[in-house]
This record gives sequence, structure tokens and C-alpha cells, in this order.
Amino acid sequence: MWSNLPFDVLANIFSFLSPDSFACAKTACHHWYNCANAYPSSPNPSLHHHPPWFVALPTHGPAEKCCYVHNPATDKWHRLSTAFLLEPIRPVGPIGSLVLSRTTNSNPLQLVLFNPFTRQFKYLPRLNLARTNPAVGVIVLGTKPHSPFHRFRVYVAGGLSEAPPGCATYESAIEMYDSDSDTWQIMGDMPVQFAVRLTVWTPNESVYCNGVVYWMTSARVYSLMGFEIGPNKWQELSLPMAERLEFATLVPRNGKLTLVGGVSGGDACVWELDERKIWCLVEKVPTELGLKLFGGKASWGSTKCVSGGGAICLYRDLGSGMVVWREDGGRRGWKWFWVEGCGSFGGKQMHRLSIRGVLIHPCIAPSCIP
Repeated sequence: MWSNLPFDVLANIFSFLSPDSFACAKTACHHWYNCANAYPSSPNPSLHHHPPWFVALPTHGPAEKCCYVHNPATDKWHRLSTAFLLEPIRPVGPIGSLVLSRTTNSNPLQLVLFNPFTRQFKYLPRLNLARTNPAVGVIVLGTKPHSPFHRFRVYVAGGLSEAPPGCATYESAIEMYDSDSDTWQIMGDMPVQFAVRLTVWTPNESVYCNGVVYWMTSARVYSLMGFEIGPNKWQELSLPMAERLEFATLVPRNGKLTLVGGVSGGDACVWELDERKIWCLVEKVPTELGLKLFGGKASWGSTKCVSGGGAICLYRDLGSGMVVWREDGGRRGWKWFWVEGCGSFGGKQMHRLSIRGVLIHPCIAPSCIP
């Protein structure tokens, strides 16, 4: 009976499976394999929620091109080859089951979209105005009708213009990439002083919330810059305890702009920006998990943070473990978890391997890149 189910019925069943279970189901028989390939949107995380997977991309070395992924369902780490990518990359952010990244050994800016599970990738077109080290912001607009592909836009601001050594200037033009047209267009200009700050003092990527793309800047103390999409206006916001923050990261959570930051000599806290543009403290990292994360060193300085799929993850390097705050499956509310790091792989110690992470819901269906 199971080998003769209609494709639409079988695909609906597949949509309930986690990615690893879906991969096993594809190997059961030819009928199931053909169904899985015919319905590339299965499994569908938007219909049946599974915790996102953490993808760790080394920032330098090892010689073997690879990334490391953590499966929250089995609490196991896996190593995936990234040899299919032509250049070293740094993640910008998730777009559905894909990772948008910037190449790290080529100037000017070049963006690439890839799936670490299917080894598919696509370079985005070059910008109209070549620039080095700009700030990059991503807006995910949802899926296309009758398609698993996510529509998205990418905003690029700041950066140094392409010119002979010593002649480069800070680029004030803002460019936007639209995935529907696969083209870049110039949206207007920004104040030069903002372009300088976005080029020199933006350590992390952006967060989009309620019509505004936000970037964190870290000149002297942390502060916040926002670009309002509709009127093309810029705004600047202060951050809570900005002088004492040893690390600070913007993340989206439940439709609100959220700040995760570690206070010198104190706790790591989570704030949300309310409608009055006031930061409200909503949570603190449990003390015992914070101590476990930084291994007894009373400093949050090397902590990093990512979010996605109903989870926020704090980490340092591949082997140190992670503190995760995520939606608690059958209950309302969020719960704190500890995830052991990938201390070794194939007999090689990984404790000090520097990484940049991203949280995504894996898709192992073919042709998942538009």
C-alpha cells in the first residue's frame, strides 16, 4: 500500500518529517524517491515546525573546505564539504533553506547564495557601483506562489568606491537587489558620515523589522543605524548600557527588533524595542549557562550570536558549546538549552576553530535555488 500512495498524499506525509528523516524516506523505494524529487517543497518547515539547524562556517582553515552542522533532533554534529564553492565565504544571513554569503578573497563585493546540503550555489549579479566592504542587509519576502523559492531583496550601503590606491572614497549610493528581476538598482544617496560608519564600524550584518533595515555600529560605543525603506530615510538609535556592552548583536524575534548583549562584569541580556522606541529588558541568559559558555573567563568579548527559525544561539567557537534560547515545541514560550560543541572530528581537535554561524531549516530537495 505504502509504495502505491498518490504523490500528493505521500508528499503531505513527507512534510511532517524532519530533514534527516526525510532523507531516509527518500531511500525507501523508487516511488518515494520519485515523489520526493517531484515535490521539492517537502518537508515544509512553515507548516510543521522543526528546530533550525546550526551551520558553522570556519573563518580560516582548515585546509579542507568544509562546514559543520548541528542536528537538534539527534543532538549530533556532521561535517559537510564546501569544496563546491569557488571562493572562501562569510555568511550574511539565511534565506529560507539557503545561506547568503559574501566572498572574502575578492574585491569588490560579490554575493553568493548556496545550499550546504545539496551543494548548489548561485552568484548574484555584480553591483552597479563596485565597492569594497559595504554593509549588507537582507529582507526575506516569503515564497513565490506554487514554488518553494523565497523572494528576497538585498540592500547594500556604504563601502569604498573602486579607485586606484589612495583615491577611493566612501560610497554614498544605496543599491537594492530584487530576486524577482535578478537585478540591482540604485535607490538613492545616504549621508557620507553614515557611509563611513557602515564601512568601518559595522561588525555584523543587518536585521529587517517593520519597514526598517537596521545595522549595528561599534565606533567607541555600540549604536544603531536604521534605513526606512519607503521614504528612504535614515535614523539613529542608542542602545541600553551601550558603554558597558562587551558584545552586542541585533536579531529578529516574534516580529520585534531584539538586542542580545553581554555586560562587562555582568550578565548577557535580551532587550526588545517597543513601539515608543524604548528598549525593554525581556530576558537574561541563565548564569550557569553563561559561565559554561565562556569557560570561567569573566568576559563576553568573543561571544557571537545568530537567530532564525524561532531560535537564538550564542556561541564562541566550534568546540566551546552553545547557549540556545528557542520556542519550546508543545508549550507556549521560550526555553534555554545547552548544546555541546564539536570538540573533535575525525580525530582532530576543534576547540579553537573560529566560526561564523547561521541557523536554517535544511532542504535536501533538488533545484532548491532559483
